[in-house]
Amino acid sequence: MEKEIAIDIIDLHYSYPDGNKALDGVHLKIFKNEKTAIVGPNGAGKSTLLMHLNGVKRGQGKIIIDSLILNDKNLREIRKKVGLVFQNPEDQLFCPTVFDDIAFGPLNMRYDKDEIIRRVKNALKFVELEGFEEKSPFHLSEGEKKRISLATVLALDPEILIFDEPTSNLDPSTRRRFIELLSRFEKTIIVATHDLDFVLDFASRCIILNKGKIIADNKPDIILKDRETLLKNGLELPLSLKSR
Repeated sequence: MEKEIAIDIIDLHYSYPDGNKALDGVHLKIFKNEKTAIVGPNGAGKSTLLMHLNGVKRGQGKIIIDSLILNDKNLREIRKKVGLVFQNPEDQLFCPTVFDDIAFGPLNMRYDKDEIIRRVKNALKFVELEGFEEKSPFHLSEGEKKRISLATVLALDPEILIFDEPTSNLDPSTRRRFIELLSRFEKTIIVATHDLDFVLDFASRCIILNKGKIIADNKPDIILKDRETLLKNGLELPLSLKSR
């Protein structure tokens, strides 16, 4: 059976105002329920690519999300389908209480009060932070902030989840717990990360992006054992493979 395409990226280009080219003709298909990791050195274009997938950034080329072309007409519907969790929770959390942060998306989608409350409670239950509604997000631990950031996205029940460096700044125990949480999803998931051991544990597909171009695309255990390709693209063997 042919795999269903969740995201189709066709000849995507993007340059910053200073002329620096961040994406240079990216062609990429992401399949439904696939767990894809995008790796590469700093400045490779990973975060820029992610921010194109729900219209935060807009370059030249075409992006199709679940048969919808990403454009101004479809942007509202696409943002229901694609949830983006930023690397830094402070970029996602800005309200005085956890409830307000999680309710922000459903409120903007004009759900009624009872539906908003239901979505907030369900999102908090999934990230195992029930009862946090009235807490200030600014007084939480880094791991709790990461989970609340995820809850703000889950409140819209997206079909596709996108994470920028989901395990950064987490201690080992909190990191393991967060990976276990992500592993529960039966959704299309894309992560950009420097944590190559996380890629081995979590992803079914690994893509190397460098200088705005796709360099390699294969299973993680194939790509992340290729020392020569990794070194050429500013990466090193995962720690778990170095010890073997």
